[in-house]
Amino acid sequence: MRIEVFSTDRNQLGEGPLWDVDEQRLYWIDSYAPAVYSCDIKGGDRKSWNLPEPVGSLALREKGGAIVALRNGFHSLDFATGAVELLHETHPGELRPRLNDGKVDRQGRFVAGSMDFEESDPVGTLYRLDPDLSLHVLDTGIICSNGPCFSPDGSTLYFADSHRKAIYAYSYDTASGAVGSRRVFTSFNNLRGYPDGATVDAEGYVWSVEVYSGRLIRFDPNGVVDRIVGLPVQSTTSITFGGPDLDIAFVTSMARPFNNEYHREHEAGCMFAIYGLGVRGLPEPRFRG
Repeated sequence: MRIEVFSTDRNQLGEGPLWDVDEQRLYWIDSYAPAVYSCDIKGGDRKSWNLPEPVGSLALREKGGAIVALRNGFHSLDFATGAVELLHETHPGELRPRLNDGKVDRQGRFVAGSMDFEESDPVGTLYRLDPDLSLHVLDTGIICSNGPCFSPDGSTLYFADSHRKAIYAYSYDTASGAVGSRRVFTSFNNLRGYPDGATVDAEGYVWSVEVYSGRLIRFDPNGVVDRIVGLPVQSTTSITFGGPDLDIAFVTSMARPFNNEYHREHEAGCMFAIYGLGVRGLPEPRFRG
């Protein structure tokens, strides 16, 4: 196994890495730039799109462009023109919640949650945006939405509330997109950090980035720790598997200080590429709307 710096740009809050198998390109965001970035497997052919307000995640669209989860709601992003258009305002009149992490399910629906800006009160909501652009509430009472991802067959939705140091598992109706019973998949109470961005590999194991601790943690389908991988900085945030064989783990991080010690990390905010983990990821679907 080896870990390399893939992008030396020091993002204030790098998040949402997404490998697109059709284009063979990597996408990610800087939540506080705010902007969307893209490059090829060698880190070249860089592209970027500026956004009008903080961004939590993005979903590539089958017809081109993207859906972006901005502070106040879901928007469309036209890659050709850079135009941003509001689709749904999610928290009208509320100052504390903002949309955060999201992921497209196996059927092409976009699931994303909101969080409390102060990360203290349960004002967040978990949403599902359907291809017809209708918006549905899946759950409420969330403090810090993070790490949505799906089992290989799509019947389980994993979702973290970082502040509560827990990853939950919902039964997920692949036909309708409705969630059923929720259970605690795993707790971080006995770990060093908090669950942040996550993905599921081809074997059905969940990879969660332990923020403020600088580790990747792989959990088996029963929520038991299977493997821990140390990373170069404490401020890592999210993960995707990419490359031609989907066997490279791309991990984002943040340069913004969360305490004086970690702010001195020279590579905080960089994107890392991890080779030789011995596992492959799954192709990330595009939003069908």
